[in-house]
Amino acid sequence: MWTREIFGTDVYHLVSAFIIYSMLGWLVESIYMSLCNRKLTNRGFAKSPFCPIYGFGAVIGYLVLRPLQTDLILLYVTGAVMATVFEFMVGKLMLRLFGEVWWDYNDKPCNYKGIVCLESTVAWGFYAVFIIVFLHSRVMDFIDRWSFSMGSRICVLILMIVTIDYVIQLMNAFHIDVKERRDRIVDRYHDFKARWY
Repeated sequence: MWTREIFGTDVYHLVSAFIIYSMLGWLVESIYMSLCNRKLTNRGFAKSPFCPIYGFGAVIGYLVLRPLQTDLILLYVTGAVMATVFEFMVGKLMLRLFGEVWWDYNDKPCNYKGIVCLESTVAWGFYAVFIIVFLHSRVMDFIDRWSFSMGSRICVLILMIVTIDYVIQLMNAFHIDVKERRDRIVDRYHDFKARWY
């Protein structure tokens, strides 16, 4: 699985890059919002330092935009439009699932339904150029510093932790009592154990 290629890049490097971009995105946004709010702000959905919207956006953006890396203007415009469309789709999905969007651009000029705005679109274009021209090669170099066996283990561990974290947060968001579910599973385990021992 890890060695299968998608658009000329193996799954191991894509998953590793997804994790790194998800963590970098969380870091940048949390720092920015902490400065804006004048207090520490976790911009992630869950407790872990992980925003998958940035991981997906950066990896998909890289795969699609890489052929444009020699035309900076086209790269900028295409990256800005793609990221804005992606942000809008994620916002609409969040509205449908949770009844709210975890960002609000209503106070920004040239916004659409508070989900996207001109300021972010301009920023997305610069992020696209920065990632494609400068950052992605460094991310790949960082990934290659680790042996494949160590790197794949780290990826699996991080994804397991994030998955557990997100499942718990989703259960909370949908008002599913985590403690009650856990107690029910433990009770079933003890019942099962009592029957066989």
